[in-house]
Amino acid sequence: MSPQQDNDDNWLLEDDPAEQESQQPQYKRPWKILIVDDEPDVHSATALAIRNIRYKERGLELLSAYSAAEAQQMLLKHDHIALILLDVVMETDDAGLRLVRRIREEMQIGTTRIVLRTGQPGQAPEQEVILNYDINDYKTKTELTVQKLFTTVIASLRAYENLITIEKNRQGLAKILEGAADLYQMFSLKEFASGVLKQISAILDVGTDGILCVESTPDMTGRPLLEILAAAGAYESLLEKGSLDDYPELAQAIRLALQEKRNIYQHPYDVLCITAQNGREFAVHFTPPWPLDDVERNLLEVFCQRISSAYDNLYLYNQLRHSQEATVVALAALAEYRDTDTGAHVQRVQKLTHAIAGEIRDNGHYLELLTAEFMDMVGMASILHDVGKVGTPDHILFKPGKLDPDERRIMEQHASIGAHILAKSAQMVEGQSYLSLGSEIAGGHHEHFDGNGYPQKLQGQNIPLSARIVAVVDVFDALLNKRPYKEPWELSETLDYIRSRAGSQFDPVVVTALCTLVEEKRLPFEL
Repeated sequence: MSPQQDNDDNWLLEDDPAEQESQQPQYKRPWKILIVDDEPDVHSATALAIRNIRYKERGLELLSAYSAAEAQQMLLKHDHIALILLDVVMETDDAGLRLVRRIREEMQIGTTRIVLRTGQPGQAPEQEVILNYDINDYKTKTELTVQKLFTTVIASLRAYENLITIEKNRQGLAKILEGAADLYQMFSLKEFASGVLKQISAILDVGTDGILCVESTPDMTGRPLLEILAAAGAYESLLEKGSLDDYPELAQAIRLALQEKRNIYQHPYDVLCITAQNGREFAVHFTPPWPLDDVERNLLEVFCQRISSAYDNLYLYNQLRHSQEATVVALAALAEYRDTDTGAHVQRVQKLTHAIAGEIRDNGHYLELLTAEFMDMVGMASILHDVGKVGTPDHILFKPGKLDPDERRIMEQHASIGAHILAKSAQMVEGQSYLSLGSEIAGGHHEHFDGNGYPQKLQGQNIPLSARIVAVVDVFDALLNKRPYKEPWELSETLDYIRSRAGSQFDPVVVTALCTLVEEKRLPFEL
């Protein structure tokens, strides 16, 4: 081969793909074809023959490797190679055949189509090769005319596309099932919105740039028509800004999807419209690098239905949760109705109970008890600690001085009364609930760590953790604030009292958590 001819061949390989790239639309992902042959002339001739082929409005991206080892590196470097035109005889007489084995068995690449080409047909008999190797076709180089090469490439791309469609459906449906299950475990709208973005990114196997908007009408607070609930990647700054003013075309696409209640595919402004049963409408924008194909669109249609169902589940969960919270607040208000001096007491108890539980967890104590469910409920449940006072006579409850022994025995009955009332109600709710935790707290927050409390004289770890926390919180707040029978104490005096009773009246771990919050000025309310 002359130097001039070699230069001409290199021009075909290096310049033509760039020319081809400029001729085809950039938004269509090209089909990747890997040419593997140890003869440069074969690369040049193949590139010249197939470079202008287009299938499904997509051009070709030609990759070259001159040995089996180099081809294996190319396969590791490049995803989604549709077709390999593979020489049989290269560095060894069976280098191509060995590479086929590695591709299928070691690298586990099953969708890429492989067409073997040989200049020495007797070296590897056709029937044996077709039977023993997972390939699409086996051709001699002399029979591959331009027309036959065209036919071979198109047939291989069609087969690859069909396999990819099946594989995308399989993987996509698996991700939808997995993703929808994850969404059903989310109990806040913001968390749910972020979860939707992550799952769509996983289904399409694209980046994380995207935003999730919910349609809302302006109200007295001036909330925008499109409220951004979640954002990722390049759009993350929009969470703080809360407006799509800098993206007018995107905002228009989102409004169009919400207005017409349909998905919009106007790459790069792809928008999903999701309607929930309660009338809320969401728009999800995402940014795949290429226009979505039919398979990806169909998968997203299915996922939209699962998102809608998952959101309905979230909505019903929140409705149920709010109903339970309303019940708890009503019960606490009933107890407070007769004791107006403690109106803000239960609110402070709720906040401080939650804060102390978090501090204990962060310090690594009682982790087996401080579950996510416990942390979610213990603060609200704590406001029920004195609900049993509804059974305490007024002359005892409002007595300004010290109670005599008989009066104290009657007053102490409020712990058992509260525990009994709440435990009976909790039986109607399966598992842990505000009522079951409230029953523990009402019945146990006057127990002492050393066993000298009431009503059951429980000791140490036998006292529920929720009650041990509220025991400290209740006394802390009662001492700091004015009551009918006492004036408020100073903070230092209060802390000294509580520290002095660590290990006797109070759990030392809870006392330490409270003191840390006070010393580090992390109390959830102003003193």
